[in-house]
Amino acid sequence: MNDNNWRNVFRIGAVLFILAALLPAMDWPLDLRSAEEAALQSNFGFNEGGRPLLGTVFQGEGTVENVEDGELLFAHRNDDTAGALPSPLGSWVAMDHGDGIISIYGRLNDLGTSVINERPWKKYPLASMGRSGWSDKSGVYFSLFDRKNRRWVNPSMIISPFQDTQAPVIQSVQLRGADGVLVDPAVTKTISQGRYTVSVRAYDTLMTANESPLAPHRLICSVNGSEIGQLGFETYSARDGVLMVNRNGLVPAREAYAPPDGYEIGELWFTRGQANLEIIAQDVAGNTRNLLFRLMVE
Repeated sequence: MNDNNWRNVFRIGAVLFILAALLPAMDWPLDLRSAEEAALQSNFGFNEGGRPLLGTVFQGEGTVENVEDGELLFAHRNDDTAGALPSPLGSWVAMDHGDGIISIYGRLNDLGTSVINERPWKKYPLASMGRSGWSDKSGVYFSLFDRKNRRWVNPSMIISPFQDTQAPVIQSVQLRGADGVLVDPAVTKTISQGRYTVSVRAYDTLMTANESPLAPHRLICSVNGSEIGQLGFETYSARDGVLMVNRNGLVPAREAYAPPDGYEIGELWFTRGQANLEIIAQDVAGNTRNLLFRLMVE
């Protein structure tokens, strides 16, 4: 990893350390001890057809609670006709927790008058999970935004992560040459020298392989033991209206999120000789999966 990459990793780590110190008591907006209460459907960084999910989606019928003491910033009811277009979040609420940290709760049932409490405390009931917005299943969309740094934050970096005993799954790896030709290193063991983009299809589950596929926490690519590419799922930034992700530095999300559900984790140059290509997938709990491909480069 070069000096610029280390600086980017350090900056992200420092920001998350500060956020964790500022919000030590923040909790998830649902009672996750009950499977009937809520089920995790998709998480921060999940590939939604070529774009990253900027929050966490739960399905269920339970009560949505304020994650920490705060101040009501905005409340939008699904039938509010003030805007020209309906909100994809339906009925939603935004809370200000200080130091620039905003929590957002969307797809709620119609809000009652109680949510207008201007300074709701932690665990304050905001509304019940609903079907408002662009969703056909009852649930809630939850996200955290750091408006000081104009970035979305992975809630699992601040709130205690979910219990996770399963390593991520690496479904496939593809190398795309400069000529656009795709190579499957699991099948093709001899390749031409040159530059390749590494695309990985990978997902995580918490307890069993039957659960909804989730985004991993980090994807890493190395050649002959040297790290070449890394895609992290800690924070995503907005710069001049463009969503940026951390892939060996900040790059536009469209360069890292391959439709419909892949991740382009870097570019590498293969020279003649034997090359050991390793792909590593990690989840936020520390579970790791790796695949090793032994290639001959001509």
